[in-house]
Amino acid sequence: MPQPKRVEVDVQGRTLSLSNLDKVLYPAAAFTKGHVIDYYTRIAPYVLPHLQGRALTLKRYPNGVEAQYFYEKNAPSHRPDWVKTATIPIRTDGRTIDFVLADDLPTLVWLANLADLELHTSLAKASDPRAPTILAFDLDPGPPATIVECAHVALRLREVFAHLGLEGFPKTSGSKGMQVYVPLNVPTGYRETKRFSQAIAQLLERRHPELVVSEMRKDRRAGKVFVDWSQNDEHKTTVAAYSLRAKEQPTVSTPLRWEEVEAVTESEDPDELVFTSADVLERVAADGDLFAPVEELRQELPDL
Repeated sequence: MPQPKRVEVDVQGRTLSLSNLDKVLYPAAAFTKGHVIDYYTRIAPYVLPHLQGRALTLKRYPNGVEAQYFYEKNAPSHRPDWVKTATIPIRTDGRTIDFVLADDLPTLVWLANLADLELHTSLAKASDPRAPTILAFDLDPGPPATIVECAHVALRLREVFAHLGLEGFPKTSGSKGMQVYVPLNVPTGYRETKRFSQAIAQLLERRHPELVVSEMRKDRRAGKVFVDWSQNDEHKTTVAAYSLRAKEQPTVSTPLRWEEVEAVTESEDPDELVFTSADVLERVAADGDLFAPVEELRQELPDL
């Protein structure tokens, strides 16, 4: 029996009008907008700590993952008055952008109702947008390389971090690659994190030229992993942990144990690191938030 076109719900004292809950957004999985809202409601205790206080770029799929999408940086003008925003100046042209802050469950549900399937955040808090709290390495495989090769590179990164007295935390991108985050949570700037990440990427390329490339040129990436250090920039965003991805199936950017990264380099089965929304809800129920240290651990970048 079809659901009504619009239904009002109370979410922590906020009234939201949800629309078209039976609209299919992932056709291959018969995964509807109602399923998207349900997932984000249930994952909220784990995803919200990684969203709070961070400028959010919306990536909306109003007609599903097989149709046109659009990015939205400025908070929608029709937002409820309780949705928090942060006004951040854009240095390149003097404009300002009013970003959404997804600080609570009502806002998360409101975003899901807008078909904002993917949650892309800054590496800095909106309160100090030029001071990243995270150093990020985005590992992007060039076909025929897969996430298996990314796992090999992630382990090489871990070796470098250990030598430098740093701890990193891996997650799948929810798409084809992997990311490794190094929590900082101490005063620093993008100039420092960008220089550091580029130096590490170039070091890996020198040590493992058959596996790693540090340049953005796509003609050099075939069969290798591009270690994208350029994500460490105030104008860039990275998909948040526990965000859905707009793929054929409702896959999720999923925090990993290093043991899982090691295991896939032995099995060479990339499907081992593909997790859907249902998988991730089971994982957090069993293990909690493997990415919690990213928001808490304080580490200083060594002087290279």
